[in-house]
This record gives sequence, C-alpha cells and structure tokens, in this order.
Amino acid sequence: MHLEGTDKTPIVRFDTGGGTLEIEGCSIHENADRFFRPLMEAVEAYARAPQKQTRVRISLTYFNSSSAKYLLDLLKILDEVHASGLGKVSLEWHHQEDDLDMQEAGEDYKGLLDMPVRLVAG
Repeated sequence: MHLEGTDKTPIVRFDTGGGTLEIEGCSIHENADRFFRPLMEAVEAYARAPQKQTRVRISLTYFNSSSAKYLLDLLKILDEVHASGLGKVSLEWHHQEDDLDMQEAGEDYKGLLDMPVRLVAG
C-alpha cells in the first residue's frame, strides 16, 4: 500500500512482504476516518499473518487530535501482534531535535505500548 502525501495528509508506505510501515509528513485531515480506514483495514489484515519482524517508522511534523486517535488505534493492532508473540514489532518515532511537542507525543505512545519504541531526534 502506498499513499501519496499532501499538505494535510502524510505519505504512507506499507510493505507487507517486507514488514515495514512508514508514515511521514503532516496529518491534519479534514476527514481522518476516510484517510485512515483503508490503512486500518490493511493493518488488521496484516496482523492476522504478520512477518516475523515488523518495523514501524513514524516521522510526522504535526498531527491533530483525530489523527492521534487513529495512530494509537493502528499502533495498538500491531502492539497486539507483538504481545501475542505472532511477530516482533518495533516503532521508531522520528522528530526534529527542537520539536518538544512531537518528542512528547512519541514518549506518550511509548508509555501506552508494549512494543519497543525508540525516539529518534534529527
């Protein structure tokens, strides 16, 4: 699955065969459900037969509260894969070094998930 980004939606690259999910850009959707629903369905299908290793890389410059909810829901599906032993899942949360809001968001997700979460400043 590949979704091109816009000024309000992130780029999404989901390689189920390679076990990678990347979300990059800005996420301030006018209709978050319409954007995230196909991605959620793809992740749910992937979670039934995941790769042994799944790497999630999120690099957002900004996201709104509705995007935050969908991101958490999406990460919880993959967290269940990790917790159940079906596969190992890890999250890399990328943020700009001086962006404390995005750093805190990554720390919040880290506190809510069982999978390993690595914050990457750069």
